[in-house]
Amino acid sequence: MLENKTILITGGAMGLGEAIVRQLAAKGARVAIVDANIDAAEALVAQLPAARAYRADVASAADMEQVCAAIAADFGGIDGAVNNAGVGGEFGPITACTQANWDRTIAINLTGVFNSLRAEIPHLIAAGGGAIVNMASVAGVAAEEALPAYIASKHGVIGLTKSCALDYGAQGIRCNAVCPSFVKTPMTLAGIPDPAIWDQIAASHPLRRLVTAEEVAETVLFLLDTGGITGAAYMVDGGITVR
Repeated sequence: MLENKTILITGGAMGLGEAIVRQLAAKGARVAIVDANIDAAEALVAQLPAARAYRADVASAADMEQVCAAIAADFGGIDGAVNNAGVGGEFGPITACTQANWDRTIAINLTGVFNSLRAEIPHLIAAGGGAIVNMASVAGVAAEEALPAYIASKHGVIGLTKSCALDYGAQGIRCNAVCPSFVKTPMTLAGIPDPAIWDQIAASHPLRRLVTAEEVAETVLFLLDTGGITGAAYMVDGGITVR
């Protein structure tokens, strides 16, 4: 049961994060929205009385240590976490991938999850255990052309998820990953503005449609609330990885 549980979510102000926050709030969870965009986080909190907003950059270990301590103090502990913050990176093959693009994508998508886990886990142990869901991607299990930094980062997230599950299962912590395919969010729409391309992407899925942010959120809540599952990477991909 998620009711009255304190769940931290990074990148919770918009897109997939917002969908997850809204479903958590609907289940009665107390939600701590951690986002670099504090204005967007506070705007969402204004609609959800049981939520609070916190500013932090997941690429900063110090930020994550401080924000987790603040959340634990404000709510009396942390029962679960969703490490959702991420960026898409720039398109181009390895030889066109700039150092700046590589560094930023890895810093947020991979090091950001590491920083989050390292800050969250002591609080979950103090609470007697809990659940963590890391946001990976179908790009964590299958390659895409011209996205080397993003693909490397999401493969790494799945590896970190398995490592966390092995290291902390005996202390009552479950850690799983969710792997969405293409979902229309402000971030992805900015990267792919052409509606015709979105139509092509939808047609490539066996379901012949895109996965929704709400469907991804449903899977996240399932993994937060269901015992007996750890170290798994759940596809929410309309069947695109079946091929």
